[in-house]
Amino acid sequence: MAKKPEDVETLLVAGREVRVTHPDKPYFSREAKLSKLDLVRYYLSVADGALSGIRDRPIVLKRFVNGAEGEAFYQKRAPEQRPDWLRTVTLAFPSGRTAEELVVDDAAGLAFIVNLGCIELHPHPVRAADLEHPDELRVDLDPGPGVAWADVRRVALEVRALLDEMGLRGWPKTSGSRGMHVNVRIQPRWSFTEVRRAAIALSREIERRAPTLATSKWWKEERHGVFLDYNQNAKDRTTCSAYSVRPLPDARVSAPLDWSEVPACEPADFTVATMPARFAARGDPHAGIDAAPGSLDALLELAARDEASGLGDAPWPPHFQKTAGEGPRVAPSRARAAGTKPRAPRIKMPLIVVANSPNKAEALAGLERWKARHAAVTEKLAVDDVLVDSMRGRSSTWTRIRVNLRHIPEDLRPSQETPDPDDDPTREWRRQFAEARKRAADGSHGEATTAKPTGKAKNSDEES
Repeated sequence: MAKKPEDVETLLVAGREVRVTHPDKPYFSREAKLSKLDLVRYYLSVADGALSGIRDRPIVLKRFVNGAEGEAFYQKRAPEQRPDWLRTVTLAFPSGRTAEELVVDDAAGLAFIVNLGCIELHPHPVRAADLEHPDELRVDLDPGPGVAWADVRRVALEVRALLDEMGLRGWPKTSGSRGMHVNVRIQPRWSFTEVRRAAIALSREIERRAPTLATSKWWKEERHGVFLDYNQNAKDRTTCSAYSVRPLPDARVSAPLDWSEVPACEPADFTVATMPARFAARGDPHAGIDAAPGSLDALLELAARDEASGLGDAPWPPHFQKTAGEGPRVAPSRARAAGTKPRAPRIKMPLIVVANSPNKAEALAGLERWKARHAAVTEKLAVDDVLVDSMRGRSSTWTRIRVNLRHIPEDLRPSQETPDPDDDPTREWRRQFAEARKRAADGSHGEATTAKPTGKAKNSDEES
């Protein structure tokens, strides 16, 4: 059915016509009141800054086709219906798959992807001409439950000091949620594996310098304070870039900062409502980010010293191939059941899963029902005993909520119940994947040995 004329608004952007479908569709409705067209206009008002983080880079489309309050899904492949002036590149991933991804170079391309529902911008850390050598080291500061924002800022300043010692310049920004990012432009001389190795060394050194504030531990049950997520530098991982809008009720923005602003900055100060005026008044604090890419040599020397002292590789995300020198890829709380022996001082944590859902609000409601059933236990939980995990599947995100019973006497600990709700969208895919691996391990021949899960990733190209 053809769209009514009022369902489309055509904008002239950078000399090109861009159609905004359903321009009045609500994209934020709880605190901030923003339509899709409002969001497009926001990005155009800060386009010079937003483009500096995504230009000439393949980009993953994280699409909120029903607005910020709806479910998001990841679309790697470029839409088949797209303007001929938008270019693409073909990326290869650790899984062996490939995808033709969009490359956005101008404000018209930016408006086009926002019209698809891309509230956030997720570029890869590589340029289109060299897809195997990142030109950006990404330091992701992820605070655990109950960690104060002041601690995040302190860790960010520790990162700055270490980068200065390593001859590198960091460019800080709020994540737009609870954390901070520090991006470091580097010469495109190193592979993804080497860049990740440098990130591990940086994370471990920050943990040594600020042991009460920071952690490099991958498993949530072992963390405290602010986690430095080194795995954001693994191939196929993306983080939101500067000026990205986050799906929070106040339409908060990932705001680029000058280091002088970090000690007093507050994430809530940077929203779709405030950023255009800030950008117009002071320009982009990261305007010089491309001027002097640095070398990873000093960080890699630090990594070599760590390895010589007995520190091996750190855990990878679960879908990556196991590497030489990597420790057990199993959470300490599951190590005994998996038949592996975790290295000291790991302690098996008594974790139970209470909710799985693609809808975070429904998962949190399930947590509240669990707390009501176990009121006496709930009273004894510390703030960081409730682990709310944002899980990323092949094309969608979902929320898993676990409870750590470490502070509960063993005779009072509730047993694992069926999670409520229990909607893990990756369960069927993981079952198929496990069966395919088992068939291969059993020495089957023919198609069975290379069987892959058949569950389809959600990958809609319909206009939102």
